[in-house]
Amino acid sequence: MKFFKSLGCALIAANLTLSLASCSNKTADDPVQYSFVVLGDCRVDKADTNSATNPAGANWAQLDRTLEEVTKLDTKPSCIFFNGDEIFGYESDTTKLAKAFAIWRDHVETSPAIKAGIKFVAIPGNHETDVDSADGKVASRDAEREWIETMTPLLNGNDGPHAGGPDSLTTDQSRLTYSFDLQDSHFVLMNTDPVGQDSKVPVHWIADDLAKAHKNGAKHLFAIGHKPAFGPNGTMGMAGGNRTELWDALEANQAEAMIGSHIHIYDRFQPHHAKTWMIISGNGGTPLEKTVPANKKYFGFTLFSVLKSGKVILKSYGRDVPSDGYAATAPADKYPTTVRDSLDITWKD
Repeated sequence: MKFFKSLGCALIAANLTLSLASCSNKTADDPVQYSFVVLGDCRVDKADTNSATNPAGANWAQLDRTLEEVTKLDTKPSCIFFNGDEIFGYESDTTKLAKAFAIWRDHVETSPAIKAGIKFVAIPGNHETDVDSADGKVASRDAEREWIETMTPLLNGNDGPHAGGPDSLTTDQSRLTYSFDLQDSHFVLMNTDPVGQDSKVPVHWIADDLAKAHKNGAKHLFAIGHKPAFGPNGTMGMAGGNRTELWDALEANQAEAMIGSHIHIYDRFQPHHAKTWMIISGNGGTPLEKTVPANKKYFGFTLFSVLKSGKVILKSYGRDVPSDGYAATAPADKYPTTVRDSLDITWKD
């Protein structure tokens, strides 16, 4: 990879983050056909929000660093998926919420990534759709509406489920949970907090969509949503939702992975041996979980590459948290980005 050739393998070996043999995932006879990037969670802590200087409550330093770096990868990704918690949010004032969304959208639209022709797709998280109420933080009709109206340039479909139906949806989810194809892959993007159904997804619609894609010959299936179905060691995730039904549908249709964020860490595991992977890419700039082990204390992004052979290779790229604070500028010479994990996640029959 051009950007990482001068520092990649040597630094990786020095940091014991990856063996030298894994520095490249492609060969001349098995090139990358297309790739995509997923990251989530770049909102700052509430104490670091500022209505005058940072009304969106985003960690611009880490977001900007990532959006520049993905343009310098050896193979330019087709898409960047931002997997929720773009802003601090939790805002019941729709005027303020729309303003925060617009600031984030406009910032991304002027990024090197979009200028390089990479498709950028945003997915809502609980910080975008939830508001404080007597019942706690719950999804809001107004927040869903503002997301759709303001973030339309960063959405990529409208074929999702409408209100009612077998999922008993309270609101129209057609632009919040939807699907599309990219070459021989099928993507299902999921709102994991529909109004009245927090920590759930429209699982009947998703299962039907996955089955149709699999039947129609999609080679690879990916589901992307903010809250992961499973968290590390069973923590967090959609434990109180309909994750069993979702996971059954993913495995039945041989999906390679569900990719979530919400938990501020990079991690990956298979809830059931040799089946669909749960990938957590929540290290986009929000302060990392306090219990993160030392080898996972890094900000960055996750790259998924589909090779000519049909293999799907995951690479987690990361840089250390700045010593001046998580939202401080992190110069590349002091905080280089390196490959921290690499894995073949291809579904194996």
